[in-house]
Amino acid sequence: MFSDPRLTNFIANTLALLAVLAMVVGVVVWVAQRPYFHIAQIRIAPMQTDTLNYVSTATIRATIASKIKGNFFSIDLDDTRELIETAPWVRHARIRRVWPGELYVQIEEQQPLALWNEDQMINTWGEAFAANQGELDDEAQLPQLHGPESSERLVVQRYAEIARWFAPLNLRVHEVTLSARYAWDVKLSDGTRLNLGRDPAADVADPHGRSGALPFAARIERFVQAWPVLNGRLDGRAISYADLRYPNGFAITLAPVSTPPTK
Repeated sequence: MFSDPRLTNFIANTLALLAVLAMVVGVVVWVAQRPYFHIAQIRIAPMQTDTLNYVSTATIRATIASKIKGNFFSIDLDDTRELIETAPWVRHARIRRVWPGELYVQIEEQQPLALWNEDQMINTWGEAFAANQGELDDEAQLPQLHGPESSERLVVQRYAEIARWFAPLNLRVHEVTLSARYAWDVKLSDGTRLNLGRDPAADVADPHGRSGALPFAARIERFVQAWPVLNGRLDGRAISYADLRYPNGFAITLAPVSTPPTK
């Protein structure tokens, strides 16, 4: 039986090289698992703004405590980012490693625009989120918005439109409610309640609008234009309720006249 010395040397060299590589890999894995490379610090910073108002390092640590897996080399950054984004007040997060044992986390905080339904809030992107409302600034005056599930963006859009209409009258929108039948009810800062009826443009049951239905903005515009004259004729009486659903006008209910107590 004949053998080729060159082939024998090639096989021997290959095996030796594989053995060396296996040893190197083993050493690298062993070194990478040393406590020196454990995640020792988490540093957070705002993603877009100058400061973070609601999120702290303690909050992030509490969120990922006992759930984070791996060390500086083996940690899955995508899984960790998704975990951090479950923390209260965190909308988005970016994360990267900083040698030798630090995670640098950039946070985009939720920007609360309004209270939503019973125990949630809506951010400025029209997204609902859950967080402790007790952490809001004492001076924060958020409107209360109500609506069916998945109607957040529509309600925010309508709220913005109504607020713009009443701003020149120095009136703010305190509450907007969208019913399950897509009917709108609004409460203003002076206590006036407005019944705007169903929204022809957004009515899922009748997407083309009812025959003869006045467009949403037109109802508000008509009432706002009549407001100065109406207030002048009421001689100081307050409006408690206005029904704007009529095709050619609106109906109002005046607030009761308060009389001073007599002896």
